[in-house]
Amino acid sequence: EMAWQLLGADGFAMVAEADRTGTSPGSDVLCALFRQSESSLVLIDEWVAFVRQLYGIDGLPAGSFDANLTFAQALTEAARAVPGTLVVATLPESNIEIGGEAGRQALARLENTFARVEAVWRPASAEESFEIVRRRLFQPVADPQLFVARDAAIRAYIELYRDSAADYPSACREGDYERRMRAAYPIHPELFDRLYEDWSSLERFQRTRGVLRLMAKVIHALWERDDRNPLILPSTVPIDDPDVQSELTRYLDDSWAPIIEQDIDGPNALPLEIDRENPHLGRYSACRRVARTIYLGSAPIAGAANRGLDERHIKLGCVQPGESVATFGDALRRLTDQATFLYVDGQRYWYSTQPSVTRLAQDRAHQQSPDKVLEEIARRLREQQKARGDFARVHAAPSATSDIADDRDARLVILDPEHAHVGKNADSAARRFAAETLENRGNSPRMYKNTVVFLAADQTRLEELQQAVRLYLAWQSIDAEQVALNLDAFQRSQATSKRDDANRTVNHRIPEAYSWLLVPYLPTKDAREVAWDEIRLPGDGDLAIKASRKLRNEEKLITELGGPRLRLEIDRVPLWRGNQVEVRQLMDDFARYLYLPRLQSTELLINAIRDGVNRTTPEVDGLAYAVGINDGTGRYLGLSLRESPAINPSGLVVKPEFAIAQ
Repeated sequence: EMAWQLLGADGFAMVAEADRTGTSPGSDVLCALFRQSESSLVLIDEWVAFVRQLYGIDGLPAGSFDANLTFAQALTEAARAVPGTLVVATLPESNIEIGGEAGRQALARLENTFARVEAVWRPASAEESFEIVRRRLFQPVADPQLFVARDAAIRAYIELYRDSAADYPSACREGDYERRMRAAYPIHPELFDRLYEDWSSLERFQRTRGVLRLMAKVIHALWERDDRNPLILPSTVPIDDPDVQSELTRYLDDSWAPIIEQDIDGPNALPLEIDRENPHLGRYSACRRVARTIYLGSAPIAGAANRGLDERHIKLGCVQPGESVATFGDALRRLTDQATFLYVDGQRYWYSTQPSVTRLAQDRAHQQSPDKVLEEIARRLREQQKARGDFARVHAAPSATSDIADDRDARLVILDPEHAHVGKNADSAARRFAAETLENRGNSPRMYKNTVVFLAADQTRLEELQQAVRLYLAWQSIDAEQVALNLDAFQRSQATSKRDDANRTVNHRIPEAYSWLLVPYLPTKDAREVAWDEIRLPGDGDLAIKASRKLRNEEKLITELGGPRLRLEIDRVPLWRGNQVEVRQLMDDFARYLYLPRLQSTELLINAIRDGVNRTTPEVDGLAYAVGINDGTGRYLGLSLRESPAINPSGLVVKPEFAIAQ
C-alpha cells in the first residue's frame, strides 16, 4: 500500500514478492523506494492496534507478528538513511488503548524500534491547545468592535487580579497571563489549566479530544441557557446539565454521580440550599460556583499525594469583576462546615468519594442536648469575668438572683443564655429576670438597685451561637475519640483543625450574641415605675469592657466625678439632711436611688467629696467636710474648707455657707 501510493505500479513491483510471502522487503528495498520517490512523508496511525491482531497467529496475508515488527525496523532504518524521508507514527500511552498482552508486546517492540532513531515532538503547547479548542468551537472574531469588547473584558479581570493580589496566584498579575487570556478567550485559562493538567492525567481522558468533547457540551449548555458571563470559568461549567455531567463522570468512578447530586450541583444539592438560605451568597450563587470549581480541580486527582486546590486558585476559578472576594471566602467556609464529601487540609480543598468526618460532626451536632449547649455558653461567659472593664465586679450567668451581691459598687450582670432578649419586648425572659434581680436578692429586698446593669443575648443571634456551640461540642467529641473512631492520619488532623476553628467561631459569636444592655432608671424622684434603657452593643471584644465603654460614653455609668458635679447633684434632689449629710448616707443614696447617677464605686464618691472640699470658691461650686458635730452647741468638729482632708464614711458633708459662717 505504501509503495503503491508513492510510485504506483512501479513501486508495487519493487515489493511484490514480499507482499506475496507476507514478509518484510528489507531496508535496502525500502531505501531504493524512498530514493526514487525523492521526498516522502509516511503517516502511520493505530499501528499497535493493527500489529496486536497478528500476535500468535500464522498464515495471514498481512504476515506474522514478528514479520511486521521486522518491517517496522526496516522502515525506520530506511527513513533515517534516505534524506527527505520522514516517518510519523502514533503510539498509545493509555493501557486501555494498548489492549492486553498482545498490545503490550507490540508496543514494547515498536517503542524499542523507534527509540533508536526517533525525535520526540510535542504536537501542541498548552497555549497552542487553547487556540485549537477555540478555533474548533468558536467562529473567528472579525468585527473590530468585538476585539474592543474582548480586550475590555480581559482588562477588567487583570485589574481585579492586580487590585486584590493577595487573593489570587501571583502569576495572574504578570503580563504573560494577560496574553494567555487573550489566546484562550472566551474560555478562562484557569479552566484550560484544570483540564490539561488535572483531567488529562486520567487514563481515559484524551488531551485534545477529551477537552473538545467536554467543552463542546459545556458551551452548548451555556448557549441554551443564554449565559451572560464575560468568560467561561470553572465555576460557570454547568455540572447540573445531564450531558455535561455525563461527560465528566464517564472518566471517573460511578460513585461520583450521587456525590455531585448531593454535594456539588443539582436541584437538591447542598450548595444550592446554602445559597437559598443566605441571600448575600445566593445573589452570586457563590456556594454553587465554589463547589463546581473545587470539583473540577480535585475530582480527577482525588488519589494524588498533593490533592485539591488551594484557596487562591478556587477564587481564581470563581470571582468575576464587580464581585466581592470575601463573599466566596464565606461560601467556602460554609461548604467546609456542612458538605459530606468535601475535605480541607490547611489551605487545600478537595472532594472525595469517601465521606469526611464532617458528616459525623453534623450528626453529632444535631444530637447535642440543649442543656449541654447552654452550659457550655455559661462556662465561657464565666471565663470572661476576669475582664471587668469599669465595673467593680462582673456576675456571669447567675442561676438565681441570690448569686448577685447587694453592694454599693457598680456591677455588670451577664445573664444566663436561658434569659435572652428581644428588642422592645418588655416581657422577654431577660427583662423578667433583670426586673426580679433589681427588686430582690433571693428572698430579701435588694437595697442597692442603682449599682446593677444587665447584659443579655439577642434571641436571634443566640440561636446562631447555639448552633456554633453544637458544632464545637461535636468536633471536640470526635477529636477526643480518634482511636475509637479509627480515624486515619488526615482525618485526625482534620478533626483537631475543625475543633479549633469551631472554638474560634464560638468565641467570635459570643460578643455578637450578647448585644443588649438593659439599664434601669427612674425619670424623676417621684416616679413609681422603673423604666429601662435598651442599648445595643456593637462589635467584638470582652463583654464587660465594651459594655462599660458604652455606658461611660452615654453617662449611664459615671467613672469620673468632680466636686462641682457632686454639689450639683446633692442640691438638685436635694440630698441634704438639714445643713449637712453623712458621707455614709450619700454612699447609700447614690447606690439606692435610680434617679441619681450610677457611680462606679464608693471610692469615686469619696474622691469627689475631697475635690469639692479643696475648691477655692466653696460657696459657688464646692463643699465642706466635718469629722462630726457637737450635739450641745451644734458646732462642727474638725471642719475642713479649701483643703484636702481625709474622708471617713462616718464624717459629714457640710453646706459651704454654714461652714464659712462657723
